[in-house]
Amino acid sequence: MGINSKPVVFAVISALVILVGTVVTVFVPLFMPSTQPVSRFVKPYTAIEQEGRDIYMREGCNNCHTQTVRPLRTEVLRYGEYSKAEEFAWDRPFLWGSRRTGPDLNRIGGKYPDSWHYKHMQSPQGMFALSNMPPYGWLAANRLDVSNSFRKTRILGYGYSQEQVNQQIAEYKARVTASGYDSKETRDLVTPAGMRGDLTEMDAIIAYMQKLGRDVKSMEAKQ
Repeated sequence: MGINSKPVVFAVISALVILVGTVVTVFVPLFMPSTQPVSRFVKPYTAIEQEGRDIYMREGCNNCHTQTVRPLRTEVLRYGEYSKAEEFAWDRPFLWGSRRTGPDLNRIGGKYPDSWHYKHMQSPQGMFALSNMPPYGWLAANRLDVSNSFRKTRILGYGYSQEQVNQQIAEYKARVTASGYDSKETRDLVTPAGMRGDLTEMDAIIAYMQKLGRDVKSMEAKQ
């Protein structure tokens, strides 16, 4: 009698074969260096950028904006070079998304100055009359909480020391509150007077968006 006449044995053997095939084709590649490409140009988020990323997720921005440019001619022409695997080495969790209610943001970094983002966050319809994005001007009235910034970067494995995190926060604060800041006039317009000397949640989310795609642009420029 063949195995076909023994349904229980056949089912067990089939399950084992499928299990082995699944492990070999799915789980083994997860631990292979070739499936986890890295680039020396792609740097971890700074403490401020990570705080901005958390705010971005908290406000559900990833529900309307994707962060992956597909290798389609129309998308490459609109957004720039298609997304590479190594770009997301420090993304935990990734924010590729699937809904494209708004434009893809994977190449937004450096496309516009900070002043543009302050205006856009304050009043999207003031920049694009038909925009269906809600205003986020109130973020400029929220003082940025950095009490857990070092803990976040440590858990995420960014490799920063407490001193480095403190320095990143201090340097970014000095930059956006300086009298010579190139977006000072616009920032002052959207930020309450009592908050202009502090870091706000709007400062952080803009720092995060200015990071998106910036490392890849540097990588492409060096090639």
